[in-house]
Amino acid sequence: MAITVPVNQGTEDTMRAACTIDVSWDLLERFSSLVRLSGSDEERQAFDYIAARLDHFGVPYALETTTQFISWPLAATLRVAGDDGATFMAKTPAMSVSTGGREMEAEAVYLATGYASGVSDFFTAKELPGGDLTGKIVITEGMAMPTKVGEIAARDAIAAVFVGPGERIHEGISTTIWGSPDLDSIDRQPAIPIISVNRPHGLDLIERAKSGNLRLAYSTNLDTRWRPIPILVTEIHGATLPGEFVLVQAHLDSWHAGIGDNATGNAALLELARVLHQHRDQLQRSVRLAWWSGHSHGRYAGSTWYADTHAIDLDENGVAQVNCDSPGCRWATVYDNMMWTEEAAPLVISAVRDVTGVEPTWTRPLRAGDYSFNNLGLSGAFMLSSTMPDDLRAEKGYYPVGGCGANIAWHTEDDTLEIADRDHLLRDIRVYLTAILRLANSPVSPFDFRLLLSSIEQTLTDYQARLGTHFDLAPATADITALRTALDIFYDRFEELSALDPTDPAARSAAAVQRELARLLVPINYSREGRFAQDPAETVQALPDLAIGLTAAILPAGSHQYQAALVSLQRGLNRLRWTLRRATTVALAGGREAGV
Repeated sequence: MAITVPVNQGTEDTMRAACTIDVSWDLLERFSSLVRLSGSDEERQAFDYIAARLDHFGVPYALETTTQFISWPLAATLRVAGDDGATFMAKTPAMSVSTGGREMEAEAVYLATGYASGVSDFFTAKELPGGDLTGKIVITEGMAMPTKVGEIAARDAIAAVFVGPGERIHEGISTTIWGSPDLDSIDRQPAIPIISVNRPHGLDLIERAKSGNLRLAYSTNLDTRWRPIPILVTEIHGATLPGEFVLVQAHLDSWHAGIGDNATGNAALLELARVLHQHRDQLQRSVRLAWWSGHSHGRYAGSTWYADTHAIDLDENGVAQVNCDSPGCRWATVYDNMMWTEEAAPLVISAVRDVTGVEPTWTRPLRAGDYSFNNLGLSGAFMLSSTMPDDLRAEKGYYPVGGCGANIAWHTEDDTLEIADRDHLLRDIRVYLTAILRLANSPVSPFDFRLLLSSIEQTLTDYQARLGTHFDLAPATADITALRTALDIFYDRFEELSALDPTDPAARSAAAVQRELARLLVPINYSREGRFAQDPAETVQALPDLAIGLTAAILPAGSHQYQAALVSLQRGLNRLRWTLRRATTVALAGGREAGV
């Protein structure tokens, strides 16, 4: 049985009642006239607006500037070369190669890959059909996601045209580099110009390409460079455990006015800051609220900078990270395909259910959405927020998008004030507030790592079925059993420990166990790089150290690649077993200190 999340009903009722929509809506109206490119003057006006409101509320904050690698798309052109001369509306994503506005020309070919069937497919590249792409422009469906861009470039194409799913062209970013590049990732910068077109123009291009002998002329123009960007962080200090903190985060930069993505998230954080500060005497731990730049135009550069700069503090004192992106949008009445690291299920489910009466459904967090803290081992709660029901989305003919409560205005000029909904935003603010309070005030963090362990066990079962006799994952079975036994013993006293004063030594010991379990188990399931590194912005499968070796089952036995896959599997299994054993030691030792 999963744990029961501690609830202080009086405190929660008081603080939820204190939430209003006025402060948030004022922010949305102000932001509706600001195009907040990372590091731009209009973005700085938005940061200054929040700072002024925090000053008005008496909330302390720090407004810092950091230099990060940022890309602004400026213009793109696309036309049929030769006598036809047909032109097409075009854009280019951030981090595309810029031709400096100079027109280039080449033969175009069409590769059918289809569109994402849901938000979880966005970062999964469909297998590209075969054929010689050397020196050609590739036309294909979908948004210019980085994995597909990289595969096209690796086959020596000189440019790519992506056919979007709708009437509007969705803006985006095409690099796999998470945050600003370091010396290990700098060579992963996109290597070709990328052009995006809408569906009607794209279908025309595809038909032309199918008939053969299509030559296209294109140009791109971007301003890509190291650029100063702002970061604003306020900390509401807890009354009894001020050194420990919950990190609540939202990106402030935007494509166009970006009301649903993510002015509503910025508005939510501002109201949360006001209410939490007003009732700070009712907080046990501190709450840090952070507004990032660099999300849209630097692939999460702001949150990554924070993870790098404050890594030791986050490791030693961070309870969890709560991501606030696209809350409070029109028609968003359900909480489906919400994302959280597995152990946070009791927290998120109880917060959504207790405030709204709706039962949320889970999907594995994407390698996206400012989840820049996986490698450090912070539990994560939320990514996107409420969304519209599938039947309503189908009725409207909407295709999947990555925010705005499933409104297809996402990342387009249509993401204006009409995308926000007053009642939904106030409701979602209260959902976030409830989760934050339970994180800040629970004597022992309300996470159940048995849920994550069960996920790991199921993943191993699935992987073994795929590997067959090529490699044996069974040695991890005993380690899983030992950890489950240790966790069962530990969580048998969870409710008793959660009733203690947060400063009680037994509660402190149990809270430390939860923190260390996160540092061990979250990275093993969500990262391959080291604790202080960042994995690429690509799909990260569960237990990624083992996932990479699954190719052994489809490779010729005894081949060079096959043998290398077996080496990867052994190393991945070693990392997993070490982690499980270390987690068992932590759970048992912490349990003894807590009197278990």
